[in-house]
Amino acid sequence: MATLTIRDLDETLKRSLRVRAASRNRSMEEEARQILRAALLDSPPPATDLAARIRARFAGLGDVELPIAEREPVRPPPSFGEEPRPARRAAAKRSSRGARRS
Repeated sequence: MATLTIRDLDETLKRSLRVRAASRNRSMEEEARQILRAALLDSPPPATDLAARIRARFAGLGDVELPIAEREPVRPPPSFGEEPRPARRAAAKRSSRGARRS
């Protein structure tokens, strides 16, 4: 069996535990064990994700169906009057720099 020490217990709480234990013909330790056992045996509520909790909160309001707008075709990219420079120049410059260092 494990041992549990509780420090800085409020005096009024200790007194209440002593009175409760005496009214049930138990020691304070046994009463504390029973309280912990009862508190931990209660099954916790099922864990749900955020979307499920939001859905449950607004379920009573009814379902809302929104119309889906038709999509437009993708427009062509803007032209600024210049043709884009080929990427080969930058790669060629980098390779010629490396050749000079050798």
